[in-house]
Amino acid sequence: MAKHMEKKKGRWWKILLGIVAAILLIVIAYVLYLLLSYNRIEDNVSLDVSHGATADEVTPGKEYTAVSYNIGFGAYTPDFTFFMDGGTQSWANSKESVNSCIQGAADTVKEQNADIVFFQEVDDNSTRSYHVDERAFMEESFSTFDSVFARNYHSAFLMAPPLQPHGFANSGLLTLSDFKMTDSLRRSLPISESLSKFFDLDRCYSISRAPVSDGRELVMINLHLSAYGTNGDLQTQQMTMLFDDMKKEYDKGNFVIAGGDFNHDFPVSSKNVFNDMSKYEERTWAANFPDEMIPEGFRKVTEYQSGMTVPSCRDCDIPYSDESFTVILDGFMVSDNISVSYVDILDTGFLYSDHNPVVMKFKLNK
Repeated sequence: MAKHMEKKKGRWWKILLGIVAAILLIVIAYVLYLLLSYNRIEDNVSLDVSHGATADEVTPGKEYTAVSYNIGFGAYTPDFTFFMDGGTQSWANSKESVNSCIQGAADTVKEQNADIVFFQEVDDNSTRSYHVDERAFMEESFSTFDSVFARNYHSAFLMAPPLQPHGFANSGLLTLSDFKMTDSLRRSLPISESLSKFFDLDRCYSISRAPVSDGRELVMINLHLSAYGTNGDLQTQQMTMLFDDMKKEYDKGNFVIAGGDFNHDFPVSSKNVFNDMSKYEERTWAANFPDEMIPEGFRKVTEYQSGMTVPSCRDCDIPYSDESFTVILDGFMVSDNISVSYVDILDTGFLYSDHNPVVMKFKLNK
């Protein structure tokens, strides 16, 4: 009897070891898949311009409107919480919810009669957004605009979180212009080399050009800087690269507008205005904007029409409420040959995204 029990016990140990070995093999195989399938999009990639605009050039002295809006891949209804922010969800609530958010974002921008639109986090085939082609939706919604799409992310299947894996993600930056763009270039930003590179976006900005009637060019830079796993050195590298490109264009005599999600406290003081910081841990993605790095000839546009009363981003660790951490991350920078008459952040109540859009009215100086 004792011998029989010992054999039975031995079998159970073998089964248990077999299960552990199988799990280890699966984990090793997945890690290898993740490592082997990872590849960064190369730098200095020429982007295709889809033409729909009728205006051939930009006119100095004429007022134009620009809008920047991170649409959060159509997932961020006010009740949505994101797992990488300390929340619970990795997918949008439903396909219907994605379509509703994208429609709401498009309608909000259309109401501004914008001439230039910078969209960030636009998915075109992602698990998290139920494979809704948000790029095609926006391009159709703004069919009388020229459009340029810069791929910012094309990830392997991510198994985190385990109960609802983030899956495949394909996302990017969409630039729209109601005057013709001649060409566009994708620049790859420096990113973390740690494991966070599998969860953070690939990170880039696009440089798009439109002719000005005086022979110069309007250079439009749509950007989305790093958020997760960032450190001061990486942020400095990204800013240095961006500012170098902006300065090169300015030195040529061109007009430069850079807009998007800077993932920094853009006015520097906004997190202290909107929050009692004694209640919150440090948010590394909301570090102060490095004003000391801004090149000569450029400035941030932060003279908000309604004062500093509306944040452009909420943290998504909890559903949106008075207890949510909020900050201004989004905005515009312009060269000093551009005059700005108006800038403000639209208060959407974060109905369609975890961001609010920023609106700017400007003129190219004669």
